[in-house]
Amino acid sequence: METPPRVRRGDVRAALLLLLGEEARNGYRMIQDIETRSRCVWRPSPGSVYPALQQLEDEGLVVGEDGGGSRCYRLTERGREEAARLRDAPAPWDEVAGTVPEDRHELRLLWGQLGEAFVHLTRTANDHQVAEAKKLLRRTRQSVFRILAED
Repeated sequence: METPPRVRRGDVRAALLLLLGEEARNGYRMIQDIETRSRCVWRPSPGSVYPALQQLEDEGLVVGEDGGGSRCYRLTERGREEAARLRDAPAPWDEVAGTVPEDRHELRLLWGQLGEAFVHLTRTANDHQVAEAKKLLRRTRQSVFRILAED
């Protein structure tokens, strides 16, 4: 059985500081960047990111500025010093991605590619193509359960 990715206490904080050490960002973009850098293994929730950003603001490590409909964050001088200290350790997104076996990364990538094809299909397929896709998806689902039943 696959173990879930391991995110340690403090990983969100470290990831935010490291990302802001590169450039100012809004919270949504930081969530996306963490997901991308972790090879889609870790997507922190807004419920963990925004409180962490507020805590960093309270500590004087970041400054949030409203503009363009979203709040953009940047490091203060103290925040840059803290981010510089973190650069010597492995990035938290690399550590989290490393908790998932390599073959699972490929499986996640394939699933993502299938999702892209599905979105394209729902937007552009004619009735015959939709009917064929439904048949394929039913067979695929049955096949996956057959694989799982082999043990």
